[in-house]
Amino acid sequence: MVPVTTMLTWQAEDGHGLEGTRLNIGAGGAYRALSRMVRVHPDGDFTASFRLVVGSGGELQRLSITSATANRERHLTLNRTEDGYWLLDTGSGGGRNEFGGALDIDLQYSPMLNTVPIRRLDLHRSGGDHTIPVVFVSLPSLEVSQVTRTYRTVSPLDDSGHALIELQWDDNSAELVVDADGVVASYPGLATRVGPSTAPAATT
Repeated sequence: MVPVTTMLTWQAEDGHGLEGTRLNIGAGGAYRALSRMVRVHPDGDFTASFRLVVGSGGELQRLSITSATANRERHLTLNRTEDGYWLLDTGSGGGRNEFGGALDIDLQYSPMLNTVPIRRLDLHRSGGDHTIPVVFVSLPSLEVSQVTRTYRTVSPLDDSGHALIELQWDDNSAELVVDADGVVASYPGLATRVGPSTAPAATT
């Protein structure tokens, strides 16, 4: 696989936020992402940035997050160990939790993080229906909890280079449009990519 690096930008559907990501898909399918989010929020504006490291098998290895409001800056790093635990480090303390065997993290307001389970499960290409435990991180508080998400392929990649993936949580659902690399192009109710809806695809 030839490595590819691209810049992606999502605009919040409510018009009150942006997420910009530098995505590098490396040889073997491993990838890294560096993102920054800006949100105008009724409870107070905030920014957040994160670094994401995913292994060649699609497994999320590390996520480092910083969030900032007018009053406070917070930090959180999550590392997944080989024995299936998540190590949490806030800079002033931490912990160790299995989170029900979760392999994926959902960061509030971020469409980018939904790419991880979609790519890992190859839902955009081979299809599938999976209900999985997920580590949920709220913004800007960086509080962590375990939730359940269901990802189901509605239609795999077509001639336009897009696939449709249904995401279900609690009593809600959304149909995500993803590109040939499984990267979210549209998340109805949350955000839509600005510019080309298909990122430059990694090639073998």
